[in-house]
Amino acid sequence: MPYPTYKHTLSMRGLNPDHLHAFVTIAELGSFSAAAARLNLTQPALSIQMRHLEERLGVRLIERVRRRAAPTAAGLRLLPHVRRIDEAMEAALAALADHVEGIAGRVRIGTGATACIYLLPPLLRDLRRRLPLLDIVVATGNTPDILHQLHDNLLDVAVVTLPAPGRSFATEPLVDDEIVAVFPPDAFVPGTLTAAALAALPVLLYEPGGNSRRVIDDWFGRAIADLKPVMELGNIEAIKQLVAAGLGCGLLPRLAVSGDNGAGGLVVRSLSPVLHRQLGMALRRDKVPDRGLRDVVAALRGLRGLSHSGSTSQTTPSRASRSSSSRLVGTS
Repeated sequence: MPYPTYKHTLSMRGLNPDHLHAFVTIAELGSFSAAAARLNLTQPALSIQMRHLEERLGVRLIERVRRRAAPTAAGLRLLPHVRRIDEAMEAALAALADHVEGIAGRVRIGTGATACIYLLPPLLRDLRRRLPLLDIVVATGNTPDILHQLHDNLLDVAVVTLPAPGRSFATEPLVDDEIVAVFPPDAFVPGTLTAAALAALPVLLYEPGGNSRRVIDDWFGRAIADLKPVMELGNIEAIKQLVAAGLGCGLLPRLAVSGDNGAGGLVVRSLSPVLHRQLGMALRRDKVPDRGLRDVVAALRGLRGLSHSGSTSQTTPSRASRSSSSRLVGTS
C-alpha cells in the first residue's frame, strides 16, 4: 500500500481528541484490532480516525513493523504530548464533577473471590447507601488476571494479594490475612503444623495461578517440603465443604473462617512458622480519578490496618487432643 501524500502544514487547531486517544491506544497495544476492541470501534472506523489525524498533522504517525503497529519517529515525538493532553482533559472533567450535586458514573473494582465474599460486602453496602447514583461493578479473578485487566484500563481499582508487579501500578497494603490450616471435626491434628507435617496429610489447596497459591507454595518451598495436594479448587466454600466431609485438610485465609464467616465446626489452626498474605489496593499510576473513584479508594483505605490473625485454634485443645483416633482420609 503506497504512503499517502500529506499536506505539510502542522496545526493543532481543530484536532479531534478521540483521534489523539486512538493514536495512543494503537501505540500502546501495537495492534489496530486490539485498539479497536478496547475503544469499542470497528477496525475500519479506527483506521479512518488515524488517517484523518495524519492528514491533519501532515505526518505519518503509525507504521506496520513485523505485523505490529508501531509509532514512527514523528509518532514517538508526539506520544508523550498526547498523553499529557489526555491527562489534562480527564483532570478537567474531574474538576467539573466536583461541582455536580451527587456522584454519578461508574467504578469498576477487580478483586479475588475471598475479598469479594468475606471483606467487601459491608464496604460496598455503605458505598451504595451513600452514593446511590454511582454504578459499582465488581469483577473477580486471580491476581494476575485482575492486574492484566487493570493494566488494560478495563478496571479502575483492584484489591489483590500483593505483590502487584509492574511499574504501571501504584499499590498500598490494606489487610494482613493469616493463612491457616482447616481440619474436619474430630480429625487428628498434628501438634505443630510445620510444612513437613502437612506434606504427610491429604491437603486441599487453591488451584494454581493466583498469588495466594504462590504464597503457600513459597512457604512449603522454603521448608524444602514436597507437597502434593489431593485436590486443587478455585472456590473457597467448596474447599470448606470437602474438608468438613473428611476428604482432607485445607489451607485457607483466616478471613474466610473467622468472625461472622464462621468455621462451621471446622478446626482452625495456625501454621508453624505462621504464614500471612497481604491484601492491597492497586491503581494505574497514570489514572486520573474522578469523584466516584476517589470515594471508592477512600472507602478501601478504611480497611487499612485490619489484621485477620487469631489464636492457634477455634476449638478447645482438649477436643483436638482426644480426637487422635479419628484421622483424615488417607492418613496413616
